Amino acid sequence: MLASPSERQSGEWMLKAEQLLRMLGIKPKGDGVNRLSLALPNGSRIVGLPGKDDRIRGLSKVSLLLIDEAGRVTEDLYKSLMPMLAVGNGDMWLLSTPCGKRGFFYENWEYGGDKWFRMSVPATECARIPKEFLEEQRSAMGVQWFRQEYMCCFVDGTGTVFGRDLVEAALDESVEPLDV
Repeated sequence: MLASPSERQSGEWMLKAEQLLRMLGIKPKGDGVNRLSLALPNGSRIVGLPGKDDRIRGLSKVSLLLIDEAGRVTEDLYKSLMPMLAVGNGDMWLLSTPCGKRGFFYENWEYGGDKWFRMSVPATECARIPKEFLEEQRSAMGVQWFRQEYMCCFVDGTGTVFGRDLVEAALDESVEPLDV
């Protein structure tokens, strides 16, 4: 299963999967049930889902769940997708650039422990992206946006007065809350 913030984005991902199948000599065809789907010769399917949590119900025994642009997928959609993995003991892959220090993508990346394998590939390590383009982007969008969009950095939102790191550093678990 493939989920993303929108059906259009899922469709774009499915086009890439279709191109890959053609490169492998497999003629792409739908599964006959889902509009965004590919049926594979071994009986497996790839199904692209819309970005609405109330429109994805009823799927189970998923062996692999990909969440593309996970940093921009809502918490509700994420929580609605998780039960799909229960019966098939499936895996979940979260693919994304960061989108601030918030949400399940950030929480799993930062605090998810050993159950997650993390891989970060900044644009400076991608041979397809010219260095001149990256320098132009750094100048045009500013350091904070550039770090998030191209360097895989979780940054605080522009509307925050205090950054998340500063707030977390101010917390003291030894202080008992007041009963008011």
